Amino acid sequence: MDTQTVLFAFGLTVFAGLSTGIGSAIAFFARRTNTKFLSLALGFSAGVMIYVSFVEILVKAKDALTTELGGVTASWVTVLSFFGGIAFIAIIDKFVPSYENPHEMHSIEEMDQGKENLPKDEMHDFDKLRRTGMFAAIAIAIHNFPEGLATFTAALTDPALGMAIAVAIAIHNIPEGIAVSIPLYYATGDRKKAFLYSFLSGLSEPVGALIGYLVLMPFFSPTLFGVLFAGVAGIMVFISFDELLPAAEEFGEHHLSVYGLIAGMAVMALSLLMFL
Repeated sequence: MDTQTVLFAFGLTVFAGLSTGIGSAIAFFARRTNTKFLSLALGFSAGVMIYVSFVEILVKAKDALTTELGGVTASWVTVLSFFGGIAFIAIIDKFVPSYENPHEMHSIEEMDQGKENLPKDEMHDFDKLRRTGMFAAIAIAIHNFPEGLATFTAALTDPALGMAIAVAIAIHNIPEGIAVSIPLYYATGDRKKAFLYSFLSGLSEPVGALIGYLVLMPFFSPTLFGVLFAGVAGIMVFISFDELLPAAEEFGEHHLSVYGLIAGMAVMALSLLMFL
């Protein structure tokens, strides 16, 4: 695998991960949350990830496995790897408590309420607030780790596909950055510190890509690629149904999230047809 492809794939994961900083910047400078835009964007991101997972990634995973294992075995391994990816990200999600979980969405308006509007018992426990803020940063780092591996793996195989996945993950990281900034702001009372910590937490995506590359690449084979790629599809489908679509509905109207979903599928379908 040539160095240029690896560097391109790694660059995409950096872009996707650090987009949490865009969300943090929005929370830092904006006074109101554009809920309609966020609803459309999150639905769009989910549409891209769902469509590409079922139409492109699973197909490529099965093709790679078929060459090594034969048709029937390849089908079983593809399906098991897909649900294995879902189980992997679900376990990660399960062990992050909902209060610290960055996927529990909040609006920018909440940040402006400040500590003066918190319950008195929480105001007096600033150590607890600081711990909560740090847990939030750790939580987003844990969640971003497999996303970085997903982006990196896809980009190594197909740069155009990797770019599409990176953009979709970047879109979903923007409101995540907003959500993480809020508890960090409550913890520190400092907008700059909240921005910095949530921005840095996005670095776990390129870290996930780098660790995946160093650990897996020496053993890389068509079988490993197929298993990993099918697992990536499972991770992205879970993220879409568990995080993106519920958040899209929470931020805006039901129909807006669905329109965004369909638009994301259509754009992804068109981009795949253009690269045939």
